[in-house]
Amino acid sequence: MAREGLEVADVFRHFGPAFRDQNGASLSTARRRAMFAIESCRTAALGGHVEACGDCGHQRVSYNSCRNKSCPKCQGLARAQWLADRQAELLDVPYFHIVFTVPQQIEVIAFQNQTVVYDILFRAASETLRKIAADPKHLGAEIGFLGVLHTWGQSIQHHPHVHFLVPGGGIAPDGESWVAGRPGYFLPVTVLSQMFRGLFLHYLGKAFAAGELNFFTAHRHLHEPAAFRRYLVPVWNTEWVVYAKRPFAGPAQVLDYVGRYTHRVAISNNRLLSMDNGKVRFRWKDYRDGNRQKMMTLDGAEFIRRFLIHVLPGGFHRIRYYGFLGNCHRARKLERCRELLRMAPAAPAEPPGNYRERFEALTGRSLRQCPHCHTGTMVVIDSIMRPTVCLLVPDTS
Repeated sequence: MAREGLEVADVFRHFGPAFRDQNGASLSTARRRAMFAIESCRTAALGGHVEACGDCGHQRVSYNSCRNKSCPKCQGLARAQWLADRQAELLDVPYFHIVFTVPQQIEVIAFQNQTVVYDILFRAASETLRKIAADPKHLGAEIGFLGVLHTWGQSIQHHPHVHFLVPGGGIAPDGESWVAGRPGYFLPVTVLSQMFRGLFLHYLGKAFAAGELNFFTAHRHLHEPAAFRRYLVPVWNTEWVVYAKRPFAGPAQVLDYVGRYTHRVAISNNRLLSMDNGKVRFRWKDYRDGNRQKMMTLDGAEFIRRFLIHVLPGGFHRIRYYGFLGNCHRARKLERCRELLRMAPAAPAEPPGNYRERFEALTGRSLRQCPHCHTGTMVVIDSIMRPTVCLLVPDTS
C-alpha cells in the first residue's frame, strides 16, 4: 500500500536482497557499496549517539549518515558547503547555462564504457567552449567555467549530458582587460555543436584504437574496426544537441539554480509515490510532452537496476573546473578577474568549524536546539556503536 515519506532506502531494503542474489556477479564494487550505504544510512547499522535536552530532558537517537554520493539523504550539507565555497567565486557579470548531450548511439557505448566515455564527454565539451571563446571572431578571451555530469533523464534511464555554468566574458589574451560578451548572448550553439561532435568522435576513435573500449552482449561485434566505423556513420551526420539557456538576471540567481544540478542523484525521495505489489511508483516530467507531470510504475528490481546505472565508478569526479577556474590557478586568476572588473577583493574564508556549526551556518537550521521545547540545547549523553558483525562488501575488482 501507499506510504507517506517513502524513500529510495526503503526500496533498496525491500528489493535489494533479491536483486543482489540475481545480479551479484555483475555488480561493480562501487554499486555494491552504494547499495549497502543507502540501505544502512541513518540506521543502527552505522552507529550513532543519544542526545538529551538540558532543559526539558527530551531525548532523541541520531544515527550516522553514510555520506555516499549516491544517497539521496546525504547531499544536503555537501551541497550547502559547495554553494558556500562557490559564492566567493562569483563575478559581477552575466552567467550562462550550457548543456552538451550525445546521440543515442553514443549513449550505448557510454553505458558499457562509463569512465572512458564520460571523460571524453567532459574533454570534448570543455575544449569546445575554450577554443571557440578564444577565437577573436566570437569572444577572443580566456573563459572560466565549471561542469557537472548527469547520466539520467526523468525516467531514470541512461542519458549522459554535462551542464556548464559559464561567466559571460573572459580575460583578454594580454591579461590587461576583461572582454565582455554581447548582451544576452554568449557563443553560437551551431558552431559549438559542430566542434563538439568532431572533437568527441575524434577522441572516441583514439580510445577505440588504443583498445580502451569494451563491448558486450548485442554490441559485442563493435570490437571489429569496420563494424565500429559503420556504427558511427549516422552520428557524423546527426546534429548534436547543445543547448544554451537564457542568461541569469544576475549572479545572485546563479548558484541557487546550479545547486539544483551539482549534488543531485538519479531520483530524489520526494518523487516517490508508493511501493506495493512488487512495484515502485514515482513522478516524472515528460519533456517531449510539454513538460507534463506523469506517473511511472516499475518492478522493484528494474527500479534498482536503473538507479544503479548512475552510480559512477570509484574516484570519478562529476564536477570539474576549467579555464581561469581551473584548480591549479583559480585563486590567482579570480583575483585578476576581480581587479579587471573593479570588484572588491574576496572576503577571507571562514574556518570550517565542526559538523553542527557548518550545518547551522550553511542551512540556517540548528542541530543543537531542542526540537521539543525549542529553548534547550541537545547534548550527547551516550554513543551507539556499530554492530561488530556487519555486511562486508566484497572486492570484485
